[in-house]
Amino acid sequence: MPVGEGELRMESASIKKSRRHEILKNIKKNKLIYLMILPGILYFFIYKYLPMTGLVISFQDYKPYLGISGSEWVGFEHFERLFTSPDFWMIFRNTLILFALQIIIFFPIPIIISLMLNEVRHSLYKRGIQTLIYIPHFMSWVVIVSISYVMLTLDGGIINSLIEYFGFEKINFLMNEEWFRPMYILQVIWREAGWGTIIFLAAITGVDPQLYEAAKMDGANRLRQMWHITLPAIRSVIIIMLILKIGDVLELGFEHVYLLLNASNREVGEIFDTYVYTAGLQQGQFSYSTAVGFFKGVVGLILVIFANRLAKRFGEEGIY
Repeated sequence: MPVGEGELRMESASIKKSRRHEILKNIKKNKLIYLMILPGILYFFIYKYLPMTGLVISFQDYKPYLGISGSEWVGFEHFERLFTSPDFWMIFRNTLILFALQIIIFFPIPIIISLMLNEVRHSLYKRGIQTLIYIPHFMSWVVIVSISYVMLTLDGGIINSLIEYFGFEKINFLMNEEWFRPMYILQVIWREAGWGTIIFLAAITGVDPQLYEAAKMDGANRLRQMWHITLPAIRSVIIIMLILKIGDVLELGFEHVYLLLNASNREVGEIFDTYVYTAGLQQGQFSYSTAVGFFKGVVGLILVIFANRLAKRFGEEGIY
C-alpha cells in the first residue's frame, strides 16, 4: 500500500473517531434534553415504523389464520384492482377536493388569527380569547358533529328554525350532498383554527421588537408593520407547516368524515380513510385495504419531497 494512501486512511479514521467522540460528548452534555425526547422517539418507532413491516401483506392474499409467512404472494394484484375500481376516481376526487378546501380556506385562518392576536395589547383579554378558541380542539369529532347535528337538523334545529322564521324553506343540511363540503370545512375551522395558532404565535414572539420601533419611526402603521415585518419573519415557519400539510394530502382523518357520511352524500364524501375502513374492517379485505394505505403513504412522501425541493429552490429552509 502506498504511504500516502495509508496516511489518508489513518487520517479519515481519526476524523471519524473524533466525530464519534464529539457526538457522545454532546449527548452526555445534553442528556436531559435527549431523555425528554425519548418518549416521542419510542412512540414513532413503535406505532409508526414497526407497523410498516405489515405493508408486505398488500402484495399477498393475506389470510389471518395462515399469517404473513404462509399467505400466498400475489404481487401487484391489489394495486391493479384499486386503480381499475370504478370507485377509485370518485374517492380520489373527493379526497383532493376536501384537501384543497383545507389548504385554501383553513390553512391561512390560523395565521390570520395569530396576526390579529399579536395586535391585542391587553394581556388578560388576549388570554381569554386564546382560551375560548383553544377549547374546541379538546372536544372529540363525535361532540363537534353532534352539536352540528342538533343545530342543523330539520326537526327543531336552531338554524332551520331561524330560516323558517324569516320566511324561507328549511334546508336539509345533513342529507344534502351540496352541503357536505361546507359543513366539513366549517367544522375543521371551528375545531382546529384556534389550536393552529400556537406555532405561529410562538414564531411571532421571536421577532425582534426593534424592527417594529424602527418601522414606527419611519411612519409605518400597524397594518404595514404586520405585512412588512411580522409575515416575512414567520415565512419559514409557514412554509414548513405548509410542506407538512401537503404530506397529509390523502390523510384527512377517518372519524370526522365517517360521522358526516350517509347514503345521500357518499358520492361527495367518501374518501380513502373511510374506504379503507369499509373494505378492511367491515369486509375483511386486509390485503386490499393495506394496498390503499400504501398508495396513500407513497403519494404523501412524493409530495413532501417535491414541496421541500420547491421551497429550497425559492430560498426557504424546508424540513430537511
